[in-house]
This record gives sequence, structure tokens and C-alpha cells, in this order.
Amino acid sequence: MKKFGLVLLGIIAGIVAIANLGSLLALALSALIAYAGFHYFRKSDSTIAKLFWGGVLLIGLITAISNVPAFIGIIAIIGVLYAWRKWNSAPVDNNIIEHGPVSDPFVNFERQWEEITK
Repeated sequence: MKKFGLVLLGIIAGIVAIANLGSLLALALSALIAYAGFHYFRKSDSTIAKLFWGGVLLIGLITAISNVPAFIGIIAIIGVLYAWRKWNSAPVDNNIIEHGPVSDPFVNFERQWEEITK
């Protein structure tokens, strides 16, 4: 049942991410404009240049913040990555810790401590 949930999460999140691909590209473009405005704002010496690049920075930030579908697309991409990592992660086998020798000294200490306190 857990695998079914991961597949369902991955498929739905993938569809949402693909549906918001255009807004994600618009967010990347507005972030690029904001970065360019910030970069040239810091480099400029004159007041007029600082006002111009500050305006470019402000326009880039406003367009980036107002692009709500792109943020939904980012959350969907995070959901796809979460499902992918959970699907590919190896399950932890607790029988090895309880029954077999383990090279980790802390696990051996915990097992020996349980045997002493019984």
C-alpha cells in the first residue's frame, strides 16, 4: 500500500509540475532579471544608474513573487523528488541488528547492555 501511495504521489505531482512548466520558466526569467538588477545595482556608482537598476530589481522581485503557479510547481517537483527518493531507498532490516554480528560498536553495545539488564 505504501508503494501505491508513492506511485500516486509521483504521478499527480509530475502532472502538476508539467502543467506549471510555463510558469516555472517565467519564474526563472523573473529571478534572472531580479539577479541582474541586484548585480548591476551593487556595481553602479551614479545615482541615476542605481535608481534604474533598483527599478529593474523591484520589477523582477514583484513578478517573481506574484507568480503563484510557479510556487505550486516547485512544491510539485519537491513531491516528485520525495516519491523518487522514498521509492529508491533500501528498507532497513532490523533482523540483522538483532541476530547477526554488526561492526558498529554502538549497536553491539546496545545489544550487550540489553543482555546484561535482563
